[in-house]
Amino acid sequence: MRIVFMGTPDFAAASLKKILQDGFDVVGVFTQPDKPKGRGMELSFSPVKELALSYGLPVFQPEKMKDGTALAALQELSPDILAVVAYGRILPPELLAVPKYGAVNVHGSLLPKYRGAAPIQWAVLNGDTVTGVTTMYLANEMDTGDIIYTAETEIGEFETSGELYERLQEMGANLLSRTLRDIESGTAPRRAQEHEKASYVKMLDKSLSPLDFSRPARMVVKQIYGLQPWPVATMKLGNDAVRVFAAKYGRDHCEEACGTILSAGNDGIEIVCGDGRSLVVTELQAPGKKRMKAADYLRGHPIREGRVEG
Repeated sequence: MRIVFMGTPDFAAASLKKILQDGFDVVGVFTQPDKPKGRGMELSFSPVKELALSYGLPVFQPEKMKDGTALAALQELSPDILAVVAYGRILPPELLAVPKYGAVNVHGSLLPKYRGAAPIQWAVLNGDTVTGVTTMYLANEMDTGDIIYTAETEIGEFETSGELYERLQEMGANLLSRTLRDIESGTAPRRAQEHEKASYVKMLDKSLSPLDFSRPARMVVKQIYGLQPWPVATMKLGNDAVRVFAAKYGRDHCEEACGTILSAGNDGIEIVCGDGRSLVVTELQAPGKKRMKAADYLRGHPIREGRVEG
């Protein structure tokens, strides 16, 4: 079975590596155009391109998907199926019609929940305890295609989005390999999504960073861990806008108003949240400084009382 792989970031590279190691016939790779990166703004390859080149695979980087260039390249490759993982481009119907088995996709959620961008981060931000990956057939509308397989995993209470991302990319790679094998053998299942249960999520941006201590303590903790590695949660301590990397739960019942600093010492900075519980910030980063224990920050910035803002 001739496979054309389409993907761009690390999440996709893990899937490409897996199917190559499992012996699938990948005849070409599509990835996004090279982009400037770093202080020198030099053009850098995507993780998928770097991997594809290391295997000697032909790489295609069309600027547009509807000008005929991508279609001509795909027709020349004559694939039996497209394997699409975090490509970052919407495939027009004429591309989906080229391979006889259509196109399959790996999505970082249990569809139909969390269609759209950043599903992994939003699962953490929303306080979910379980998430997973889905393989599905691509359809004309985003993330609406028939489901092939799903795989579930629990989310750790203090697991960052970055840590969950790394676990799910390996799960997704394994699920894609299983999916392709079963499509080739004719044993892959197929079921329509329950569209009435669908939910949609958006890309992350820095507007999500300021911590809101009027929310329940658990949701503030989830905001801290869900926004890592980017854009990272923030709060104001005096004149410092600090980035917050770690926290734990504090007291179960507090009389003080949300945002009140209850204590600041070797254990960290304890702050009241909107449900009357507190959390303790244990790691942060001050402007121009490295990430550090909150206790180390307090040695140079003593706090006796007050309130914090996001």
